Amino acid sequence: MPAEPRHAVVAFPGGLRASMRWAGSGEAAAVFALSEAGGSLRDLGELSGPDPDRRCRAELRVDTPVGPWTVRLASLIHDAPAGLLWDTEGLLVIKYGFHTYAFEARTGELRWSHRSASPVLVLLGSSRLPHVLVQAEIETFAIRGDGEVAWRVAHSDVVVDAELIGGRLVLTSFGGEAQALDAATGRAAG
Repeated sequence: MPAEPRHAVVAFPGGLRASMRWAGSGEAAAVFALSEAGGSLRDLGELSGPDPDRRCRAELRVDTPVGPWTVRLASLIHDAPAGLLWDTEGLLVIKYGFHTYAFEARTGELRWSHRSASPVLVLLGSSRLPHVLVQAEIETFAIRGDGEVAWRVAHSDVVVDAELIGGRLVLTSFGGEAQALDAATGRAAG
């Protein structure tokens, strides 16, 4: 018997509220069964590959002061979507599986998407940085508002935790090693 889709609601600054539903492979019908009416609806499942409804699926409905919008995503792995509001760029950045998506926060228009070679663990951002940090299991990306990669660092061990502390990106590997990167440049920080 298929599991019920998972559900979470997240409030972001500026009057944005995201309702997220997601489930495992082949459960698209269950995820989309309770879709709310109103606003635009975009299905971006094909960005993860052909036949997205056979993959894990997620639906995000974002209520904004100017009206709602909804987007559907697909993933190769079962993952919970998560995001951050990049207020200086006016973007809602969402990670799901191997992908990171940047949407115009008020309209839902896709500004850019980025695919990593490994699952994305966390998104980190600060108004003091000209980019968002995308931490995947084996690489770190700094992506600017226009979608261009500002810098990239590959890791020799799987990263299991990442935190932005005092302008440094502190990473913990599966083997227990800690590493700090300058969040602005990606260079090793002491």
